[in-house]
Amino acid sequence: MTALATAPLLGDLADAEGSAATPGSPGSSASPASEPAPRRLRRVRLSPTLLLSSAALLVVVAWAVAPALFSPFSPYAQVAGALQAPSLAHPFGTDSVGRDQLARVIFGARESLLGAALAVSVGLVVGVLLGAVAASLGGVADAVVMRIVDVLLAIPGLLLALTVVVLLGTGTANAALAVGVGSIAGFARLTRSEVVQVRRTEYVEAAYGSGGTFLSVLFGHILPNSLRPVLALLALQFGGAILALSTLGFLGYGVTPPDPEWGMIIAQGRNLLGAAWWVTALPGLVLLVVVLATNRISQVIGSSASGARR
Repeated sequence: MTALATAPLLGDLADAEGSAATPGSPGSSASPASEPAPRRLRRVRLSPTLLLSSAALLVVVAWAVAPALFSPFSPYAQVAGALQAPSLAHPFGTDSVGRDQLARVIFGARESLLGAALAVSVGLVVGVLLGAVAASLGGVADAVVMRIVDVLLAIPGLLLALTVVVLLGTGTANAALAVGVGSIAGFARLTRSEVVQVRRTEYVEAAYGSGGTFLSVLFGHILPNSLRPVLALLALQFGGAILALSTLGFLGYGVTPPDPEWGMIIAQGRNLLGAAWWVTALPGLVLLVVVLATNRISQVIGSSASGARR
């Protein structure tokens, strides 16, 4: 959805290791290229950036599941003076009405993550079904679906999301649905590309030859062998959905104040950057770290997918 979501981030991809047995050693008959894919995938190196990205996401998910365990303050109550700088008592400082900023960021994680999960679920389910049906049926069905996809891809993602959310109204669910509609095209196009390759394989033809129906072969053989790259896109789109939802919240199309949500929290401090930079900068840093972490994980999944094909 944004250039940030597609740029290479946080270092190189984890490289696949060589084969378990070195050429010429006793009992070694396979070259690295012929090593089974599961064994190659087990040898993907865990880089420090991947570990840090996973840890960051686990922390944010824990915030969303049990926010009260991580902050003694309410995100709604005034707990100190307005615009206090970061301190041991309030690591993210306080906002313009004296609410603890860290508490609002922690409690806002639930809205942001649930909204992003809903958005990518809409894009994944609808996009995968459209792409799979188009590639499996071919002909007119393929042409119609892909023209719809082309139209969706021609519209900037943020503009499409704004159009949908203006029609549906504000709120996290409507904003998530709007972002999900914008992600359908990417999932559909990738799924179609993968299914076109898988449906020509011998095991799919054998499944049809043994009496398998279209739906049984589609869901039993074609889709399970086509979804690994889609999972990489899913992780990438999850970070993009968080960013897009925060953008809509920043513009006022997200939750209703005073409920905490990352985009709205950042927006509330946009006029205070000179006097109280922490009101916007620290929540923005959390948002940046989460998006970078999801992108890093998507890179590793994508690397594993390409390694499994070789």
